[in-house]
Amino acid sequence: MIEINLLPGKKKAAKGTGLSLSLPDFKGLLAQVKDPFLLVAIGAWVVVGGGGALLFITDRARLASAESRLEAVRTEKRRYDIVIAQKRQAEKVRDSLLYEINVIRNIDADRYIWPHVLDQATKALPPYTWITNMQGVSAIVAAPAGSPQALNGPMAVERDSIGRPTVKVAIRGRTVDIQAYTTFLRQLAASPWFTDVTPAASQTVIEADRPVTEFSVTVSYRIADSVYIRTVPLVQSVR
Repeated sequence: MIEINLLPGKKKAAKGTGLSLSLPDFKGLLAQVKDPFLLVAIGAWVVVGGGGALLFITDRARLASAESRLEAVRTEKRRYDIVIAQKRQAEKVRDSLLYEINVIRNIDADRYIWPHVLDQATKALPPYTWITNMQGVSAIVAAPAGSPQALNGPMAVERDSIGRPTVKVAIRGRTVDIQAYTTFLRQLAASPWFTDVTPAASQTVIEADRPVTEFSVTVSYRIADSVYIRTVPLVQSVR
């Protein structure tokens, strides 16, 4: 078949057998738009739309990451809540046991005062010295002005650091040697169970037609350090 081109300089493109796609002519479209404000508005909408899409995608990624961390934190919180509850329960049991132990210690401390006093006074006695009387005395001191004790009277009982009355003991004895009396004072002061050893008075008296020195000493009882305390079982096996 013969085709004749009636328009010189232009040739008609041969039709192909495949599917052809062509992009729109943006230059032509832009050339047709004469208003520059419309171009600015279109560009702004393109920038805003792209930025909004980018922000949406970024926020979704951040939200997913935050939700993942939140779930991990909630899991850790539940685990630590269990640990804290167990710790508080253990502290309650500990406080109860400490209270019972302190009650037992206070009872034991008050119960064994006089055995310790008699034991230490006996160990401090030098030869040819004996005790004629031993009794507890109340330590009376002036109460501070304005305190509750001062409202009841001008005097109050002296107390230790935990509020218990201070145990003071008056020891009266006799010796045939004045040097033994000073030795007795020195050995009382060296005892870990005594403090504030104060000689009250001494005089010469006649006993069995012999002159002896009668003395009086006041000491304060204190609980000795644990290194000086030895405990033994109440029940021992006998073979």
